[in-house]
Amino acid sequence: MTADLAIVAPAAAPVPPAPSLAVRAQSLGLVFDADGQRTVALDNVTLDIARGSFVSLIGPSGCGKTTLLRAIADLERPTSGTLVVNGTTPERARRDRAYGYVFQAPALYPWRTVERNVMLPLEIMAMKPAERRARAARYLDLVGLGEFRRRFPWQLSGGMQQRVSIARALSFEPSLLLMDEPFGALDEITRDGLNLHLHELWRRTGMTVVFVTHSIPEAVYLSTGIVVMSPRPGKVTEVIAVDLPAARDLDVRETPAFLAVAHRVRTALRAGHSYD
Repeated sequence: MTADLAIVAPAAAPVPPAPSLAVRAQSLGLVFDADGQRTVALDNVTLDIARGSFVSLIGPSGCGKTTLLRAIADLERPTSGTLVVNGTTPERARRDRAYGYVFQAPALYPWRTVERNVMLPLEIMAMKPAERRARAARYLDLVGLGEFRRRFPWQLSGGMQQRVSIARALSFEPSLLLMDEPFGALDEITRDGLNLHLHELWRRTGMTVVFVTHSIPEAVYLSTGIVVMSPRPGKVTEVIAVDLPAARDLDVRETPAFLAVAHRVRTALRAGHSYD
């Protein structure tokens, strides 16, 4: 339990968000009603996420990780509790373009070049062409793809396409980046490289990242804190601080400190019946 990332007891009334918080959820619940069936996706989720932190959500398939991420993004509406994003409602944060969202698949338009894919949200924002091009160049360089700006998505590997997706999410310079298992479909070598790149990108930008994953090593390597969730209905069973050096290479995964955190995560998943 840390001051930056903690499970907080449900309050009788919503507590105004502290300036240091990017996300505050209090007694959050979300129920889906479809075809006469009622599914409780999230139940009594209370969680604080500090600005500038990298927080991973981990748990078994169907536990509500993506639903929680989508609620933060105002893509799903909670049915109970309160949710504050960047000091305001999720709807206002969405309208203010206060966050970027990276999906499981890159979702790039095949007829647009890499550069024009990155510029798409800037075009929607009616940003001037010169600024659009400058930002696309800046963020493609940041993800190591500046020389590929005139290529088309089908000319890139899966890992490169996902880096384009990240550059696009960064192009309008949000303070919060939401990532829904973006590397899950990639091979281990490519995934390792993108983990290394993403961690360095987070350190350089100072943004807040909320990251969904099923991988314990990935969660431990990337994060400052890990939120462990139970099988449906999704609840936060434990929040684990990751006390590793801020600067990390892949070799940190062989250290006793890394293995100890991974063991804590696995133990928390087992205690929450994730392996049943």
